[in-house]
Amino acid sequence: MATVFYEKDANPNALKGKTIAILGYGSQGHAQAQNLRDSGYKVIVGLDPERPSAQQARADGMVVVAPAEAAKRADWIQILTPDETQGDLYDSQIKPYLHPGKVLGVSHGFSIHFKTIQPPNDVDVVMIAPKSPGHLVRRVYTEGRGVPALLAIHQDATGRAHEYALSYAFGIGSTRAGVLQTTFKEETESDLFGEQAVLCGGLSSLIKKGFETLVEAGYQPEVAYFECLHEMKLIVDLIYEGGLARMRYSISNTAEYGDLTRGNQVVGDETRAKMKEILARIQDGTFAREWIEENKTGGKKFAALREAEKKHPVEEVGAKLRAMMSWLDKDAKKAKPPAPHEEPKVVNV
Repeated sequence: MATVFYEKDANPNALKGKTIAILGYGSQGHAQAQNLRDSGYKVIVGLDPERPSAQQARADGMVVVAPAEAAKRADWIQILTPDETQGDLYDSQIKPYLHPGKVLGVSHGFSIHFKTIQPPNDVDVVMIAPKSPGHLVRRVYTEGRGVPALLAIHQDATGRAHEYALSYAFGIGSTRAGVLQTTFKEETESDLFGEQAVLCGGLSSLIKKGFETLVEAGYQPEVAYFECLHEMKLIVDLIYEGGLARMRYSISNTAEYGDLTRGNQVVGDETRAKMKEILARIQDGTFAREWIEENKTGGKKFAALREAEKKHPVEEVGAKLRAMMSWLDKDAKKAKPPAPHEEPKVVNV
């Protein structure tokens, strides 16, 4: 069983009086910075002052300085920029100011685990990873609650890395919900696997192939969209609330029987074998090397894949149908993904 820490286990004063620098002000950056500030911690945000995100941070009442200056001033440096940019940011803006006694923090283990960042041995290296999009990290905190997080220690140079990490988790509100102990290896590899095989890659492929099957059989694209994409949220919400049992309790007997007798025919042993291949390529570093090289060469393949996906019929049909759904957030209906090297906006999840 995982070890879980709560507010009673944290020492909020461990980081009081210290300066925490948040580098990046996207989904996680804006949430963690504001939560820490509202918990009474001293926070600065490290950004190019000309970036739109810097203007947003100042509007939110944050102190904004250049990344190198933030790293110089800080006792704790939290890197919350995209994985693919962290190595260059570290080498140019952080490394010169990472002195003994400082803490280097991340919310995803990619750059440390795959060694795009190789910190010196005389600093603490920790991870506090909220298991929620940033906008929920912030919203739930303002409601007096918190979202769960993962905690991992890569280096404990001071002998207080765990204490500091729990203090940080307290500051963003996660000790209100529970902080699970893990390792950089476990968090990184399981996170990448979940994204690729189930939550994003697996799910989006399942949706598209279901949509295509119905349309090719002569059913209306709009009906196929509702059956294979729109209603996905209804099912996922039930699973989120109470697991697969809650979902099966809530659907019809016909649907449950179809689930239990047909699901494994679609996602069965062949899919599991492919999942094992994907996990192996994550574990041996193949995916990390591919992703790093893709960004070094300009992200052209990534951009082409994005453009192709935008043109899939399920997206075109969906855009028209969502325009009819008055209950949807207007910004969400017209939101576009960032360019390959663009910092995620605050509204992104």
